[in-house]
Amino acid sequence: MILRPESPADRAAIFSLTQLAFQGHPHSDGSEPRIIDALRDAKALTISIVAELDGRIVGHAAFSPVEWCEQSGWFGLGPVSVHPDLQGRGIGQALIENGLEQLRVIGANGCVVMGDPAYYGRFGFKQDARFTYPGPPPEYFQVLVWHEPRQGLGGAVRYHPAFG
Repeated sequence: MILRPESPADRAAIFSLTQLAFQGHPHSDGSEPRIIDALRDAKALTISIVAELDGRIVGHAAFSPVEWCEQSGWFGLGPVSVHPDLQGRGIGQALIENGLEQLRVIGANGCVVMGDPAYYGRFGFKQDARFTYPGPPPEYFQVLVWHEPRQGLGGAVRYHPAFG
């Protein structure tokens, strides 16, 4: 398997893969492929990584800036997609670890994610009351902090408008 940045030629494959990966998922409204396209069109995809196996794209992870307390350097992870036939084989893990390392290298303060605490906890994500996101149960909104914010900061995280 090869992990690499997406190329312009990957756009349709990423859309199809993401659509397939989220099809029928209980927490999906089917908007994930369009979110990635909108982030790309807005030049808000800071990191977009594909996993390629035998010349075919089988995984994708997106990282984009988020707003929090008027601080720069915070990012959101997602959507992350892996072909349904290949889930559970470490492709998603490799994509996430690679993207998180790239964020660390560029000096990011941290990364947020909305998802299963048991899964994302393995990467160091955890609930932090300073970071809030209205709607879902708070334990599903998690953060990985590399550079501690100033004391006393706290508030809602806002994703790029592409998320709707």
